[in-house]
Amino acid sequence: MARAFDVSKFRKNITKAVPGLSVGFNDPDTWISTGNYTLNKLISGDFNKGIPLGKVSVLAGESGAGKSYIAAGNIVKQAQDQNIFVVLIDTENALDETWLHALDVDTSPEKLLKLNLAMIDDVAKVMSDFMIDYKKDYADKEKDERPKVLFVIDSLGMMLTPTDVKQFEAGDMKGDLGRKPKALTSLVRNTVNMLGEYNVGLMATNHTYASQDMFDPDDKISGGQGFIYASSIVVAMRKLKLKVDADGNKTSQVHGIRAACKVMKTRYAKPFESVQVEIPYETGMSPYSGLVEFLEAKDVLKKSGNSLEYTSHTTGEVIKMFRKPWNANKDGALDLIMTEWDDHKVDPVVVEEDIDADELNNNTPLSEETTTHEAE
Repeated sequence: MARAFDVSKFRKNITKAVPGLSVGFNDPDTWISTGNYTLNKLISGDFNKGIPLGKVSVLAGESGAGKSYIAAGNIVKQAQDQNIFVVLIDTENALDETWLHALDVDTSPEKLLKLNLAMIDDVAKVMSDFMIDYKKDYADKEKDERPKVLFVIDSLGMMLTPTDVKQFEAGDMKGDLGRKPKALTSLVRNTVNMLGEYNVGLMATNHTYASQDMFDPDDKISGGQGFIYASSIVVAMRKLKLKVDADGNKTSQVHGIRAACKVMKTRYAKPFESVQVEIPYETGMSPYSGLVEFLEAKDVLKKSGNSLEYTSHTTGEVIKMFRKPWNANKDGALDLIMTEWDDHKVDPVVVEEDIDADELNNNTPLSEETTTHEAE
């Protein structure tokens, strides 16, 4: 019988030969909520987990789709609530302190460092220098003793290359000959390798733009496809009008936006599922927004006349209410469902009112049903 391979000697030699080599698995153990239970579920498979530290996550969408609201607002606040220090890199010169305060973000130096950077090279330098110092100070410590840090870049699409700056200064705008997509890919790829085993994560936003190809009209994510391959999570977002008031009544006025979010890539749940999250101008996003529709699509909430009902798996109790009380989480009914949720008991159901991938990422009209809902 052949002798079993002794891996201990090989492991010892290889770790000495390759400085900084990470051995073993680096499954995420720290997650930051997006501020919305349904979006969390679609990204991570858990209602309370949004994006992980140790990975790269990207929100991509058109202007005004709610990317900054979720990334620089909700996620930053949730990170601070977990004592995670945030480095907020503003490449658009758009994140005002007043706006962040309105979203309950703590801008004190002990909680947040805001950097105004425009060059890809400068962002890469900042992150590289940070990780070099971080490894020097904490690499020999246990993981739970290392400080937790989240980088937020808003946004990748607005960053410049040295060529852009030189041409602007010379008044000769010829383009950067494809250097920007390569630089962005290199930035994200190197960041992924640096973050792996440490309590540091990257959340970035990016833009989409209209395709100029008549044979391929889908909206394109700026910066090429390279950084998408290196990211663990990619959520595509599209802006729709919210024509429902605070009491749930349909009106002709616009009271906010509906952010159509589709998870295009995730390593923790089933991809290509979507949710429409309401962000009213007056009150902001509810963490329960979109949850009732998600539960209906999964056949967890069942229609019973004009009401929706849920049968508890644990007690057999039947909870029956109209839609508005469900949306308001009356008596903690939605909290109960999330507590009792079991993926093995939920049969997959096709979401009839969903927006397909083409509608989310291009300029073609929405489905007739969705368009009618928006116009109401």
